[in-house]
Amino acid sequence: MYLIFGLGNPGKQYEMTRHNIGFHAIDYMADRLGVKIKKLKYKALYGETYIGAERVMLIKPQTYMNNSGESAAEFVSFFKVPVENVIVISDDIALDTGRIRVRSKGSAGGHNGLKSIIYHLNSDMFPRVRIGVGEPEHKDYELIDYVLGRFSKDEIPVLEEAIINADGAVREIISSGCESAMNKFNGLCTNQSDERVH
Repeated sequence: MYLIFGLGNPGKQYEMTRHNIGFHAIDYMADRLGVKIKKLKYKALYGETYIGAERVMLIKPQTYMNNSGESAAEFVSFFKVPVENVIVISDDIALDTGRIRVRSKGSAGGHNGLKSIIYHLNSDMFPRVRIGVGEPEHKDYELIDYVLGRFSKDEIPVLEEAIINADGAVREIISSGCESAMNKFNGLCTNQSDERVH
């Protein structure tokens, strides 16, 4: 069984913001798999389905980004899922807009949602799929204002393709392992052929 967490902030005021790309990835996966993300439990909205033969939970924590780990810990505890079967999808300002980076483990890299999950799971040994949202053009731009800002019209098609690639990366992790997903998706540009994600 796999727990797939997309990170974001609940509430209409945060929709389509850079920090909520994890929520959008979960919504895309749910739509593709024909599952509704409407059950409320363990401080999250979630839906249950299968990817291949594997049972999966698609989860959107409702605790706000900084406390995402509270929900993750409750799901892991209840379902007795090993940490390696927790997959987290989040935004990453260190990556160019639309780029994907898969990692099997590692630090939070300054991301408060990942930091909270690492703290509450007492482990950083879980796979994560990071979606690049770029960084502010001006160095004096407040980071919190940037990540809570909305995508420009030009960025939206790029991010839509990135979400498709993130879905492909998650499926690859589940079917073939993190190493395979890293080889196929790391650094994948949105202007490359998307035949690898199907």
